[in-house]
Amino acid sequence: MPLMTPTRPTLLTTLPALPAALSSTRLGIAVLAGAGLLLTACGTGVQGPTGADADGGVDDGDAAVVDVALENCGQEMEFDAAPQRAVGMSPAQTELLVRLGLGDQVVGVAQTSSSELPEDVSAQLGEAEELSDDQPPSREVLLQVEPDFVFAPTSYEFSADQGFASIAQLADAGAASYIATGGCFERRSEGTVEDLFTDIENLGEIFAAEEAAEELIDDGRDRLQGAAELSDGAEPLSVAQVYVEGDTLSVVGGGVEYDIIAQAGGDNVFSPDEDQFDSFVFAQISAEELAARDPEAIVFGVEDTAHEETTREYFAQNHSEVQAVQEDRLIPVPNHHLFPGSLQNIDAVERVADGLYGG
Repeated sequence: MPLMTPTRPTLLTTLPALPAALSSTRLGIAVLAGAGLLLTACGTGVQGPTGADADGGVDDGDAAVVDVALENCGQEMEFDAAPQRAVGMSPAQTELLVRLGLGDQVVGVAQTSSSELPEDVSAQLGEAEELSDDQPPSREVLLQVEPDFVFAPTSYEFSADQGFASIAQLADAGAASYIATGGCFERRSEGTVEDLFTDIENLGEIFAAEEAAEELIDDGRDRLQGAAELSDGAEPLSVAQVYVEGDTLSVVGGGVEYDIIAQAGGDNVFSPDEDQFDSFVFAQISAEELAARDPEAIVFGVEDTAHEETTREYFAQNHSEVQAVQEDRLIPVPNHHLFPGSLQNIDAVERVADGLYGG
């Protein structure tokens, strides 16, 4: 079994409140995945999965020998054998595992309705079981596939008080739990696109897939460089990243979303230094505040085509005085492109850069 020595994180007793616009059904998945609001609840131990070895872990078979020690979201992890039965707790995590050449090791996929996997990724999943569609799988369902590695976008997926398996419970069952670096609660405000490369490098070492990891990182950096070159010689455009739900506006002032705009060459009109972002990377604003900031471009998260059309109509009807609306520089980005640990973070940078400077 992979040897892991997780240190249990401390459960928060108080949590920052979500902006009302971001607590709706439409954006619920995106915000939970993006915010990582809940730290893992330490639960009681559970019985190891059927077929576990004498130490409580899954038999390694022909697992590659590795010698890996790393820190992930406050837990120290060690591996002496590459995991053989991985679960991707969202499509973004599943895709990353498959892109590393680990499709045969993926035994379960979760939260599948949050986005569709590319066809070439789905084709490599083999016999992976769908464990859940619109929320993390229950503890019992997850343990049924006998995982030895569970890869999640945030710590929320390990909330025992929600009926999910906690990090401690999975460790008792012989499974390591890895959280995307950008989804760590303590990194939520400072998260960057670069966090994705940390995850790729770590996973490459854990699964003895270093060559594939290096190729993914090199390709990602090349794509980011190409996106950055679109703004060469141009005066940076001012940008606001806005979420619209009904008549409520919320804006981004930190985290990977903020860094995506910076990587694309935009100048965000909201700053992490502002008091309204002290406790969370999202803040509600008034229509008057958006008009006062008067961004030259607006990046807005969307769940689907209908949501994009509704949002465009809202801006046209209510904010015709804003430069971004007047110049039709409105840039939609699918919400799942903003999830921590997602290769789509790079897609988001390219999409924003093209919308700002692509002509």
